[in-house]
Amino acid sequence: MRLKEMGVPIDVPVEEVIAGTLSRRLGGEAVHQGLLLECDPLPELSMRDLESADLLLVLDQVTDPHNVGAILRSAAAFAADAVIVTARHSPHETAVLAKSAAGALDVVPLVRVGNLARALEELNAMGVTTVGLAGEADSPLASLEVGGPLALVLGAEGKGLRQKTRETCTRLARIEMPGEMPSLNVSNAAAIALYAAEQLQRHGRPA
Repeated sequence: MRLKEMGVPIDVPVEEVIAGTLSRRLGGEAVHQGLLLECDPLPELSMRDLESADLLLVLDQVTDPHNVGAILRSAAAFAADAVIVTARHSPHETAVLAKSAAGALDVVPLVRVGNLARALEELNAMGVTTVGLAGEADSPLASLEVGGPLALVLGAEGKGLRQKTRETCTRLARIEMPGEMPSLNVSNAAAIALYAAEQLQRHGRPA
């Protein structure tokens, strides 16, 4: 099929290569379908850009790009303002992450920080309630009183939140799970937590 018939602008430089070249450029897990478009990187935000945010997600060294992509998708669905990740021990905006995000990478900004504890301190100083999700926490997330901006903090699968992250959060909360499974995949936990947070911010604490 000719590029014009595919809707590609004629002023875009085109280079024809073998499929193996694309696979090497994009990584073994990427499904490229024979096309690669090079574009400018997405604009980077800083913590200062989050001063008016109402709902944020903070990921403490979540490394799987599939999970981060799925979390971005949930963040877009629940109108989160941004997802904060660590500069190290978190995936970059690769084709795998973008595919898992299903378009959300263009909707929800990723904010990378060098020191997560310091970033949480900045959020606390902005008046954001930072809630770390931990299975052993005393309070269920759905029972918290939230009167303003909220940031949900999730740890990596297995090790969970790091100790310094726990200590820096405003409070810890758990997702109530009455069944026999004691934990959730981090992307599933993020989706449930976002729904609970949206309900809390809209209606306040349940009676």
